[in-house]
Amino acid sequence: MLSNNPHIGHKVAGCLLLLSLFLINFSAGSSGKGSQSQDDMYVIHNNQLDLREIVFVIQSQSNSFHVRQAERRRADLLKQAHSLTETPPVVLLLHSLSDNEGDWSILPLLPYLSHSFGKNSSWIVFLEEETNVKMTKLVQVLTKFDTNKEWFLGKPLHDEESTIIHHYAFAENPSIFKYPDFTAAWAVSAPLVVRLADKVRNEPLKSDFTIDLKHEVALYIWDNGNGPHLTAVPELCTEPQDSPQTHHCATTLSTDPPPCGEPVNKEDIFVAVKTCRKFHSERVPVIKKTWEKDAFSLEYYSDHADPSIPTIDLGVPNTERGHCGKTFAILQRFLSSSVPNTKWLLVVDDDTLISLSRLQVLLSCYNPSEPVCLGERYGYGLSQGGYSYITGGGGMVFSREAVVRLLNSGCKCYSNDAPDDMVLGMCFNALGLPVTHSPLFHQARPEDYARDFLAHQVPISFHKHWNIDPIAVFNQWLKDDLRAEAKDGLNKSAKTEL
Repeated sequence: MLSNNPHIGHKVAGCLLLLSLFLINFSAGSSGKGSQSQDDMYVIHNNQLDLREIVFVIQSQSNSFHVRQAERRRADLLKQAHSLTETPPVVLLLHSLSDNEGDWSILPLLPYLSHSFGKNSSWIVFLEEETNVKMTKLVQVLTKFDTNKEWFLGKPLHDEESTIIHHYAFAENPSIFKYPDFTAAWAVSAPLVVRLADKVRNEPLKSDFTIDLKHEVALYIWDNGNGPHLTAVPELCTEPQDSPQTHHCATTLSTDPPPCGEPVNKEDIFVAVKTCRKFHSERVPVIKKTWEKDAFSLEYYSDHADPSIPTIDLGVPNTERGHCGKTFAILQRFLSSSVPNTKWLLVVDDDTLISLSRLQVLLSCYNPSEPVCLGERYGYGLSQGGYSYITGGGGMVFSREAVVRLLNSGCKCYSNDAPDDMVLGMCFNALGLPVTHSPLFHQARPEDYARDFLAHQVPISFHKHWNIDPIAVFNQWLKDDLRAEAKDGLNKSAKTEL
């Protein structure tokens, strides 16, 4: 205890100041990892926020590749924490928290997070498998905010124009609403988690569909202006971690390539294109002018056999919507002797634009002997025990094992015009087989996504020809002059196949 004598108190304070200056100068004059660790420990121990007050939730998936990626991310977080303190934070893998497959939609998970961590934690920080975190920087950032208040933090995205994937929300001024780029990490304070959890318990979630999770979570938190807006945090970044512009960043994108080996051979992918007679002259020529040449095995399936394309009539009448009967006929044909025996099946619409070379790179991360169903994941009724599915327009990728298990189960369409992607989701859910999400597949056009969201992607697909020049879109977004370019780009950004 310091003496009440002011002269002694001033002397002690002066000694402490000199000691602090000596420590700072010593640290600045040192080099190597040891000095950085000393700096980091100084930051941790001189901030009011304890690492035990942070709960990290890695938005992981149950596919074996993604489990490995998530475990690497957790190990890195715990390694950093161990070098700073003996009391590490909690690091959770989202896919393992419960048997509810819909936990990926976050909102159903809030009651668990509130009950388990609402009282003893200050922050829930969500990150993706490729989000690189610098623990000391993040602690410095979070310490700026009063943890007794409700906070929703992230790197803001906004729409340039109203879009179907956001149900045309804020149509008069789309840019006014901000939502977080999940890849940069995002955080909610404990008081907000507790209140939202009570709301989830007491009020059924209104939307049946989960389409763009980051936007829908932000809408739920905002609650028509009754909840907090997203607070922009410049230190939450999506630049590559080796970029010279990241000195201020608490998060970056990992640039370590995933351990996936060489791209799969094009001979290993069978491509099925769904079309119909009325689009033979309108949409099929676009495919032929863009990505058809990159396919080794490809067939067009229609309600009319046209030898000039050629198309194959599967005996299923055309329907205005759904196309479930046609898709299941494609699955059966894939396992027959009528087509080459390949490891992967890609099913696309005739207005899907896709880079097959980038898909070859992505598929190198997945084991075709496992039941893999891959693409852009949507959800239906997830808060009421619903199911996830791969939305068809962006392209649906199946391993042969997935198709075998599906057809052997006896699951089938309840009508030819049932929504094929949703029926497939129900079938896989009944079998206990998860679908795997990749944000590199897109159900809509480039214009329908936030510019900053696409800026750190090397996309694999887009969908729809409406109000665009599809060939120009393909050339701008999906064309690769060399396969190596696709591989290099995906190694940097597409661990979000994640």
